[in-house]
Amino acid sequence: MLNIRLICVGKLGERFWKDAAAEYVKRLSAYCKLEVIEIPEQRLPDSPTDKQIETALNWEAAQISAKIPQGVAVIAMCIEGETMPSTQFAAVLNRWMLQGISRIAILIGGSCGLDEALKTQAKLRLSMSPMTFPHHLARIMVLEQLYRAFNIQSGGKYHK
Repeated sequence: MLNIRLICVGKLGERFWKDAAAEYVKRLSAYCKLEVIEIPEQRLPDSPTDKQIETALNWEAAQISAKIPQGVAVIAMCIEGETMPSTQFAAVLNRWMLQGISRIAILIGGSCGLDEALKTQAKLRLSMSPMTFPHHLARIMVLEQLYRAFNIQSGGKYHK
């Protein structure tokens, strides 16, 4: 069984985000061992300078790095990453498992994204779209795509 650590910057505040995440976490329990870790987002002023953003990203990167176990395959969610259909994502996960990869860490940055150092160490840079989404929604979308990928692999009817 695949072990997935989803490391997210920011907490889910609103009940509807928490409920959606909980539903997919429950569904995923049949397919993988999932751990969701939340890292606090650095607060920035309304109009941060480039230096303030860089400092925040560096701090968040240090917090995220401390939660990435040695030897895991890292997926960095970032806008400049590769886009792929759900079936291809399912095939990537399946190929990794066949290659003996049993632990994955998926990284979701905060409102300023992920530090470049985290993206550099990723086995896969993945983008859901060239559009920008709130990181709370991105978490739900990643959870849903994981569920869809496992359902595709098992021949389920969820993916149409």
